[in-house]
Amino acid sequence: MEEVFPENGSKPKGHYVPGIISHGMLYVSGQLPLDPATGLLSDGGIREQTRTALANVERILQAADATREQVVQCRIYIPNAAYWDEVNAVYAEFFGEHKPARVIVPSRDLHGGALVEIEAVAEID
Repeated sequence: MEEVFPENGSKPKGHYVPGIISHGMLYVSGQLPLDPATGLLSDGGIREQTRTALANVERILQAADATREQVVQCRIYIPNAAYWDEVNAVYAEFFGEHKPARVIVPSRDLHGGALVEIEAVAEID
C-alpha cells in the first residue's frame, strides 16, 4: 500500500491518510469543503462547498497521477436531502460526460458544520 498526500496539503487531524493506493485502486478519504490554504470551511452555500470538496478530491487524484475520468465511485454525504439537486448539478458539472457510480447519503451533522463530504475510488492501473 502507498499513502497519498496532496501537494502543499496539511496533514489530517484524524487517524487516516487523504488517499491510499492498494491493488491498482486509489481510495480517497472523505473530503470536506476546506480551503487547502487556510484549512477553513469554504464560504458560500452547498454549491460552493461541493465545488471545494470536489477540488480537494481532485488534488488527491493528481497527487496519485490520476484524473477524474478514472474515478469509478463516489459517496457524498449531506446533512439534508433537500441539497440533493444542487449537489447533483455541481457533480455533473465537475464530471461532465464521465458518470462514476455514486450515492448521495443524507446524514446528520457533518464535521465542523460542513454541508458536504465526498469520498472517491479511482482505478489507477
